[in-house]
Amino acid sequence: MGTSANEASTPDWLRLEPLELTPILSAALDAFYEKGFHGSSVRDIARRVGVTVPALYYHHENKEGLLVALIELGTGDVLARARSADDAGDGDAFRRLTNVVSAIVLRMTDRARLSAIEGEARYLTSENFERYRTVRKGIETIMLDIVRDGAETGAFEVDDPAETTRAILGMCQAIPRWYHAEGELGPQAVAAKYAAIAAKMVAVLPS
Repeated sequence: MGTSANEASTPDWLRLEPLELTPILSAALDAFYEKGFHGSSVRDIARRVGVTVPALYYHHENKEGLLVALIELGTGDVLARARSADDAGDGDAFRRLTNVVSAIVLRMTDRARLSAIEGEARYLTSENFERYRTVRKGIETIMLDIVRDGAETGAFEVDDPAETTRAILGMCQAIPRWYHAEGELGPQAVAAKYAAIAAKMVAVLPS
């Protein structure tokens, strides 16, 4: 299927594409979302797919491997989009802020179930959790740089850039707890509202 002119002109970090998962990862996502990591079993996931447990182990080492694959898919995509959104701001603190918040929120809403299981990262072993933490730190660093730059240039009025950054990211990360695709607001509408809220949090000053 070809790409429309509108899709071609839309920046990558604003595009919403269907989530493509293997049948095994799709079943694992459903199980982890419904029952949590500890409440899900490899046998149940295999049953959902219609394969044997050994067949599942052929593709993924263990249950944690399934969780790692899903979390890395979600967080890695958000980090890449945040970087692109930041670059598209062309050095302007306000544009960078609204771009990055919009990019994050679009993913938190468009892929709410995938985003929601990020909370299960607390069950990862230390090595896997450190990989997850590194990606999360990358997202935080992008936002912190924006807030600090805005404060230093006088575009923002912020007393504590680090705490403000945590507040902005915290409200974005809470979205999967309440967002439902069947609700009144779609991803773009939620992204616009949260970008406006973030602007107020840094007290954007008139140019």
